Amino acid sequence: MALIKLDNVSKIYGFGDATTVALDEVSLVIDKGEFVAVMGPSGSGKSTLMNVIGLLDRPSQGRYMLENRSVSRLRSNQSAKIRRDSIGFIFQSFNLLNKLTVIDNVSLPLAYKGISQSKRYKMASNILDRVGIRSREYFYPPQLSGGQAQCVAIARALVNNPKIIIADEPTGNLDSAGSRLVMELLSEIHAMGNTVIFVTHNPELTRYATRVVYMHDGNIIHDENTVIGRVAPRARKVLYTLPVKSIDDDLAGVSALVKAIEPKSSPQKKNKRKRKTVKK
Repeated sequence: MALIKLDNVSKIYGFGDATTVALDEVSLVIDKGEFVAVMGPSGSGKSTLMNVIGLLDRPSQGRYMLENRSVSRLRSNQSAKIRRDSIGFIFQSFNLLNKLTVIDNVSLPLAYKGISQSKRYKMASNILDRVGIRSREYFYPPQLSGGQAQCVAIARALVNNPKIIIADEPTGNLDSAGSRLVMELLSEIHAMGNTVIFVTHNPELTRYATRVVYMHDGNIIHDENTVIGRVAPRARKVLYTLPVKSIDDDLAGVSALVKAIEPKSSPQKKNKRKRKTVKK
């Protein structure tokens, strides 16, 4: 069953000579219960795609259907209600409020629904228990490790029991141990029947996905189903040909990924380059 359907969706920023096409007639269908990884270099349109799916941005053109309902041209208050009730967001930078305790951060979305404080705290405490950090509910964000802070952000995303979880580089600021913790949590959330869509630069994390979408210059250039526990075939080419040990290596991997999935040059162009090299 199609939960999300984008039909020739474009997103354009600016005017005239300053126009930027962030999404270029993208079509995408995501079924209920999928675990989708989105890969591509910086500026390829990954975050814009997440913002459109999450109703943070409105498409410039094209059609967006969410649960068979057209949501392309909703008013801001209508979009906000759907976001509140159906979509949970997890950000790379956590976006926690440092002056609020963990339990207050997690219960904040419930306050917007008019739920009483005692009930908010009970629901927040239960969800913190689910992600394994209930013992930290009266700590403040600066007192947490990166992995713990991201677990709090995940708990906040789950507290409204959303149908869709959107995670924009959820492991980007974490070490390897924190990354594994967060991805295992997302995997458990997916196993419970939730639809999870996450952006990543790390080919290794495609092990958790059931499907990988590759983007470049605002387009989806490849889309493949994958087996949980295995690195996606296209991503594997990068992972096992480059030593990924640091952030710089990860970025190099992204560059290589783009080269691996871009269309190959024609033989004539290759010969022309070769002759030029000989002349030099």
